[in-house]
Amino acid sequence: YWVEYRKTTVADDLFLFADEEKGPGRTTDNEINGNWISAPTSSIHEARLKAKAKRRLRKNSSRDSGRGDSLSDSSDPVRGSSVPPSSPRGKLLDRKSRLGKGRGLPKKGGGRRKGVWGSPGEVYDLEEVDVQDPNYDEDQENCVYETVVLPLGEDEFDRTVTPIVQEYFEHGDTNEVAELLRELNLGSMHSEVPMLAISLALEGKASQRELTSLLLSDLCRRVLTRSDVESSFDKLLKALPDLVLDTPGAPQLVGQFIARAVADQILSSSYIESYKGRVDCEHARAALDRAAILLKMNQGSGLRIDNLWGTGGGQRPVIQLIKEVNLLLKEYLLSGDPVEAERCLRDLEVPHFHHEFVYEAIVMVLESKGDRTLQIVLQLLKYLCMSTVITVDQMRRGYERVYMDIAEINIDVPSAYSILEQFVDSSFSAGIINRNLRDACPCRGRKRLVSEGDGGRLKLEIC
Repeated sequence: YWVEYRKTTVADDLFLFADEEKGPGRTTDNEINGNWISAPTSSIHEARLKAKAKRRLRKNSSRDSGRGDSLSDSSDPVRGSSVPPSSPRGKLLDRKSRLGKGRGLPKKGGGRRKGVWGSPGEVYDLEEVDVQDPNYDEDQENCVYETVVLPLGEDEFDRTVTPIVQEYFEHGDTNEVAELLRELNLGSMHSEVPMLAISLALEGKASQRELTSLLLSDLCRRVLTRSDVESSFDKLLKALPDLVLDTPGAPQLVGQFIARAVADQILSSSYIESYKGRVDCEHARAALDRAAILLKMNQGSGLRIDNLWGTGGGQRPVIQLIKEVNLLLKEYLLSGDPVEAERCLRDLEVPHFHHEFVYEAIVMVLESKGDRTLQIVLQLLKYLCMSTVITVDQMRRGYERVYMDIAEINIDVPSAYSILEQFVDSSFSAGIINRNLRDACPCRGRKRLVSEGDGGRLKLEIC
């Protein structure tokens, strides 16, 4: 209904425009005896063009009204427009939205066109290979694509494997190291893995050497072969003159690694015998002699080669750590060398357990007789505090433990309170503890006389 009405209205407008051109006083040629007749084709065409021009004028005038531009009745712009509204050029270069929305800028992000990817949920069939295609290759149909990892060179090997071994010294998980090495294409560098691990362990601690021996034992059954381990030890014996420059005790340590490898059955028992009579380097000879002596001691005296390096760090039982701390303090009281005591404390590799060292040192002062023990222990604690071997937190925890146990210690040592007060004041003066920790020191119970009516009895007052 609306379409038919619109068509009628447009037709009426066309004829009205044609009549207006003839003037108000002229009789139209389209009406004869009150009936409408069909107009000529040329007049209809002219009426369409004029109607279209008036609609464009009306549309442009309403659009440009906000900018202050106006159009005259003769379809000429008064100001602000260089392109006539009726020109097709003005319409082509106009990028503004026809709906009056947006600024006419291009879309961002590519602007996927509607319908390009098909309707949602549509599943496409597999594209069939055109055999007649000139680029078709029959061999490509049976190809198997795999990821190829290039073998590592010497420089890449050092940059890649060194961080793996150093991280292993922190977490101690041999499975993780084996998985990481499997992902690498070691190629001819398999024998370099034990040599690199041992070279890093020579500069480390006893616990790291123990971890290295465990790593070699596990890798030999999963990543390395016995021939790789033997080739690695051969290179180590040849490189001993260079290793001695950085680690003077390298020959003895390499000999212990060889003995441990033989005990773990990753080296043949005849490995040491194969070098007899053909070793010219004195460092290599010292390493082989050390390994042979350890293996003989293992067979004769029952020495356990599998515990050659000992158990380092916090893996040891607490009772064993306490015994080693007491032994360290007793040796220091005899020697009076704080540098050696610091070295021994570092070798324990228990920085989280240093509060036990402080506790045992203070208890040793409370149980001692004379002023020498107090002064020498105070000197040691000040040295360790200044060298940051014992942190402020560990020092505070050691003193607080003594404060908590002073009542029990006083049962065996009656003068424990007075000695503790003297030691705490000296520690504060030396800068070992702060004022708050000094003020937290417990006071000894004082005796005082009560009133005369109590008969001179004594009472204990806990302050």
